[in-house]
Amino acid sequence: MDVGIYEAKSKLSQLVEKVEAGEEVILTRRGRPVAKIVTVKPAHRQSRTLLLQEIRALSRRVRIPKHVSLREIIAEGRD
Repeated sequence: MDVGIYEAKSKLSQLVEKVEAGEEVILTRRGRPVAKIVTVKPAHRQSRTLLLQEIRALSRRVRIPKHVSLREIIAEGRD
């Protein structure tokens, strides 16, 4: 279903209901498609066991020097 952006602003709730029902909504500007509204796929949840295995595998590949604290690593990642 194609909908102009101006019209979509006033009918957003109805468009979201259509998308929840499985329909795709294409937003257009002057008749040209510019965006698509689609349903969000649920996040894939990993089991704890699998997640721990991945963390252990990563820890074997990445060596952190003993003089570097976890707090320093986190702070550096935020910069």
